[in-house]
Amino acid sequence: MGVVMHKISLFRAAAALAMVVAATSLATSASANPLNLFSVPFNRAEPAAPSAMAYAPTRNPNIDAAVTVTEQGTELPARFKRQIVDYRTAEAPGTIVIDTPNTHLYYVLGNGKALRYGIGVGREGFTWSGTQHITKKAEWPDWTPPEEMIQRQPYLPRFMAGGPGNPLGARAMYLGSSIYRIHGTNNPSTIGGRVSSGCIRMTNEDVTDLYSRANLGTKVVVLPMTARSASSAYASGPVR
Repeated sequence: MGVVMHKISLFRAAAALAMVVAATSLATSASANPLNLFSVPFNRAEPAAPSAMAYAPTRNPNIDAAVTVTEQGTELPARFKRQIVDYRTAEAPGTIVIDTPNTHLYYVLGNGKALRYGIGVGREGFTWSGTQHITKKAEWPDWTPPEEMIQRQPYLPRFMAGGPGNPLGARAMYLGSSIYRIHGTNNPSTIGGRVSSGCIRMTNEDVTDLYSRANLGTKVVVLPMTARSASSAYASGPVR
């Protein structure tokens, strides 16, 4: 029995000594590298580089929509693009001539030149001719369809506030006391067509340009559909 107790005492002493040695080794390692107690690499995470999207401008759908309607991006045929052309006329500089059959509008510059724009005109049965003057100008005009139009198209709104969705577009110039206007459009693909109820439509970019040139009182001459050969004889290609 005494021998057994002696061996147990020796075993306990050895175990205690081993624990002391292990603790000493651990303390030494911690002193040498206090952040690496268990020899596991400590890698400091580097901040991720900011992506390009982090600096992308915030898009406002409403503004973008406006921008999408007033810079519509529709590619017009060359003959409907705004350009200076040779144009022989007896009208004074500053006069607007609507060439209905050829769907062009001329702003007379003088000296045999004019600024030509592509336009949309009245559909069959809705063209007209004569001389008017600009009596009112409006930016992003409201639209109140005339009674005659409502009778033909009763589904139309009775009033529509100005804005990108308004069919009058970015600018309007009202002709005399008539129901007709030169105005922009939210559908530039109709330029060159005969689609309106008699108004003259232009792209928003072009009507904005003309609006800046034509003053109140500007004379507007609207040629009849039968003037096709006559109006063509007075106009030639763009000035190079």
